[in-house]
Order: sequence, then structure tokens, then C-alpha cells
Amino acid sequence: MKILVLTNFGMGLYKFRKELLEELINQKNEVYISLPNDEYVPKLESLGCKFVDTHLDRRGTNPFTDLKLLVDYIKIMKRIKPDVVLTYTIKPNVYGGIACGITKTPYIANITGMGTAVENKGLIQKITLMLYRLGLKKASCVFFQNETNRKFFIDNRIVKTKTRLIPGSGVNLEQHNFEEYLEEDKKINFLFIGRIMKAKGIEELIQAAKVVKEDYPNVQFDLIGVSEEDYNQQLGELNKLGVIKYHGQQEDVHSFIKKSYATILPSYHEGTANVLLESASSGRPVLASRVPGCIETFDEDVSGIGFDAKSVKSLVEAIIKFINLPYNQKKAMGLAGRKKMEKEYDRKIVINAYIDEINNL
Repeated sequence: MKILVLTNFGMGLYKFRKELLEELINQKNEVYISLPNDEYVPKLESLGCKFVDTHLDRRGTNPFTDLKLLVDYIKIMKRIKPDVVLTYTIKPNVYGGIACGITKTPYIANITGMGTAVENKGLIQKITLMLYRLGLKKASCVFFQNETNRKFFIDNRIVKTKTRLIPGSGVNLEQHNFEEYLEEDKKINFLFIGRIMKAKGIEELIQAAKVVKEDYPNVQFDLIGVSEEDYNQQLGELNKLGVIKYHGQQEDVHSFIKKSYATILPSYHEGTANVLLESASSGRPVLASRVPGCIETFDEDVSGIGFDAKSVKSLVEAIIKFINLPYNQKKAMGLAGRKKMEKEYDRKIVINAYIDEINNL
């Protein structure tokens, strides 16, 4: 069977879907990957994937550029003649879905999160939802990573075909193995992993760090991730002042998780937050905004602490609450998170769901 995967960048495909690609290849399928060329493509090719270089502007809104992407997808499908197409993220879901409809190719879409274009009401949202209706119209199955997103798409008649709920991208329990909790220390370090951008709650985190450091100078805030918006100068200044420690983009996040007491994610919206899954799998408590895609990944006061999105006050309260927990309770939270990941978020669950739907075609 020929399987074509459409996505917007290599890192997400390699870090969160590598095991699915390996399983598809192990089952003697030809797997083609269509995405812009980046540093992860050689790694994906080493798994046995066949690369199709495809220009895609992840954040652009130029209709002519997007129309070209649609034409490119149609050409790719006519050349490869895949038996099934798997699509991830907004543009591949929309334009890949339309191309599949035109070429009469079965496809399975994955809503990895609604994104700012859908979350913020207005003209852009209306256009995006209209495009989604076209893109998902003939999908064999649409995977959702949280129930809130699925309900929104069904209630707004965006998707009328088969839907299925999966636990995000799942987590590789072996790669993010359980790590013994750090020894009790006067210094407590919190870890943020994610793209440095407003929608990830970076502004609230910076303000909260300033407030917390005034009363708890021994607390450290480590930030990991590429700056996708204009925060470089601000991060540099805060670094010099000792408010945060910015480490930039890191290939190996597990080593940072291992050295942390807890992970913080003040995101405004998520499909399912991979950083929370990886942190919990490693035995670390999580502090996360109470939004769909985050709230499902922890149990309140058992494996994590929730706070209101976009609220510096609520975030500060959650951080201080965690700081003041007895050491044994912090440690127990990490253990509870690992058990939750083993039971509910094993990546094998996601792989089996895909294999099942592909076999049903």
C-alpha cells in the first residue's frame, strides 16, 4: 500500500509520529512524506520514508500561495497515486483534503489543535471554518485530540463524517522513561518547553516569574524553545537580570525535564500538549492552564495544578502553591503523572487507532 503523509514541518512528524511511520514501513507499506525541506528530513528518510519537497508557508495568509499549495498537492497525488493520505495541521488538512476530494483519494485527517485562526472570532475564523468544511468534507475519518475540539467541529457542522478521539500524539513511554524525583533542595526550578509566542502564554509566564522571584529568589525558571515572535531582546534582558534562563531550541528536552521540579505551560489553546505528556511520563508534576488539550493531561492536585489561562494572578498562585507543597507530595505528583501516562496516553494507542482506520478503508 502507498501511504502519503502531508504535514507542515519535519520536527513534529519526527518527534511525535516517528513510531507510526516505523510501524507503517514495518508492515511493508511505501510511505511518502510531503513537507518543506528542513533538518529533520534526513532523519525521516533514514526511517525509510520517501521525501517529497513541498513549499508551505505555515503562517502565511496569501490566497495565491495557498492555491499553489492545493495545485501542488493534486500533482503529487496524481504522480504517486497513494492508497491513503494522512494529513496533519491546518493547511495540509484543508488543501490536502480538497486535493484528495478532487483526486478521489481516501484520507484520514488529524485536528492537532484549533489554532489562533479558529480560536479568535472574526473574519479570519469564518474563512478558516469555511475552508475546513471543504477540506474535511470527504474524509474517511477525522481524528481529534480532545473532546472539546470534536464537539466544536460537530456542533458547527464543520465535519459530518466519522470522527474518533485519540490521546493526542501519545507519548513514547520508553524514550521519556520515569526519572527519580530530584533530591530536596532549597532551589526549585520550573521548566517551560514550547514555541516562544503569545499564544503559549509566554507574556504571563514572564510577568509571573518577576512576581515570584521577589519573594522566592531561589526559584529558577528555565525556558526552552525557538522564538517564533519578537521576544529575543526581552528574553536576553531577562536572562541578564536572572529572572529567567533562556536556553533556546534544544534537541534533547528529556535531560532538562529530568533536572526540573515541574513543567509549566500557560498556553491559550492546545490539541493535546505534548510537553505535558513528556513531563508527566518522566515523573514530573505539571502546572498548566485550564484549557482543552491541557486539562485532560493531569488530575488536579494529584499529578498537577491548574490555573486560568491569560491570568498572571492565577499563574502566580499556582506556582506558589506548588513551591509550598511538602516535598513528598511533589514527588507523589510526579509518580501519579507517570501512572496516568501509562494508562491513558501510551503512543501505541494512537498507532493502533491509525492502523485500524487504514485497515477499514
